Amino acid sequence: MSLHDGSLSGLLSRAAENRPLPDGGIILAGTPLGDPFDASLRLIDALGSADVIAAEDTRRTRALAETLGVKITGQIVSNFDHNEESRAPSLVEHARTGKRVLIVTDAGMPSVSDPGFPVVFAAHESGVPVTCLPGPSAVPTALALSGIGMGHFAFVGFAPRKDGARRSWFREFFGDATHATCFFESPHRIASTLKLAAEELGEQRDAAVCRELTKTFEEVKRGTLGELAEWASGGVRGEISVVIGPASEESAADPAAVVGEVEQRVAGGERLKAAAGEVARAHGLSKRDVYEAVLASRAG
Repeated sequence: MSLHDGSLSGLLSRAAENRPLPDGGIILAGTPLGDPFDASLRLIDALGSADVIAAEDTRRTRALAETLGVKITGQIVSNFDHNEESRAPSLVEHARTGKRVLIVTDAGMPSVSDPGFPVVFAAHESGVPVTCLPGPSAVPTALALSGIGMGHFAFVGFAPRKDGARRSWFREFFGDATHATCFFESPHRIASTLKLAAEELGEQRDAAVCRELTKTFEEVKRGTLGELAEWASGGVRGEISVVIGPASEESAADPAAVVGEVEQRVAGGERLKAAAGEVARAHGLSKRDVYEAVLASRAG
């Protein structure tokens, strides 16, 4: 069913009447991940009625409003990673004086790995009301599309930039996790991140790379960490969310249980690191954990 201008106008009117937007408060609003027509009716209403719009990128917010046929009548200001701390007091003061202050980011929900938290914190501290217009978020979208079974999940933001920190991060948050875990990654680092994940968590761990969600070139690539690392080595573009499945019972086992297999391969002429890698791959274990288990066994 398509919506004509008349029926859309009627829906907007009914939406505004059903739950009027507050005056004198902070409004967080989820914006489309890619397809602008995922915008909610209440977001459309808010873009056209807010006194102040704090946007991660003012140009993108203006472009979204234009696509949706909304005329922005309020003041629009930037609110991004490098100025949001200093911007928060003035936004809260606008809200305190009775102005309707809308917080939006380029895509998804403000304050979820995006600008927005400082103003929400400041508003609560000052007793200024805060409300939210639910909308798109890459996390549940990626989890739903991943095909990775879960009863519950964790979201851990962006992967660390440095290799050492990423290795520790994988061991801490993913090592023996009993749930699916979602995180964001840059297209420039996704190949190295998946390679490190395979080394730390085992090449057989189930995972999915979800890119360009809701956009023209949306893609969900599902497989083991080893398979995905090889696939990503050829280059991946776009906005990326990664879902890694829970540790299997076998991968959660003590790597010491396979030390004998490694030593047999070494006795047959293989180098220790290569043997540890092959045995780890066969059992869905971390190469590093198996290698260190062998060294610990020899030292003991």
